[in-house]
Amino acid sequence: MKPSTVNLFRILFVVAALWNLLGAAFGYFNTAFTFQNFFGRELTDPLVFEIYQGAWGTTFVYFFGYLIVAHNPFRHPGIVIVGGIGKLGYAVKLLQLFNAGLAGPVVLVVILGDAFFVLTFVYYFFKMHEANQTIFGGWTARAEGAA
Repeated sequence: MKPSTVNLFRILFVVAALWNLLGAAFGYFNTAFTFQNFFGRELTDPLVFEIYQGAWGTTFVYFFGYLIVAHNPFRHPGIVIVGGIGKLGYAVKLLQLFNAGLAGPVVLVVILGDAFFVLTFVYYFFKMHEANQTIFGGWTARAEGAA
């Protein structure tokens, strides 16, 4: 893979990290406000508050994950797989809620942003495959001593 492509992926994962940090800052530290903006209703149930805040905590964890990937895009594709699945699942769920009239138009920003990252992550894996880079860290049964 060309150095310019590697640098592009480093930038991509720094931007992905900042995207997650931005979402997590609003969602975790101003949970009720974020819920109100997303869903147009007050967050009054303490259990739902804790669950919703915890979900944003996971988003914050991926801020660090994407920074790790940015440091060495070849070494940490597992983080990208799990993060991409999360972004795809969240975008699909928000789109369902929006289409059902349960989420406001502000979620379209999140849907489009996460969809952008899912597509760029797919491109990342395509380029990894094209460069004969392993996605699963080069593990084989033989390498572990199996016959």
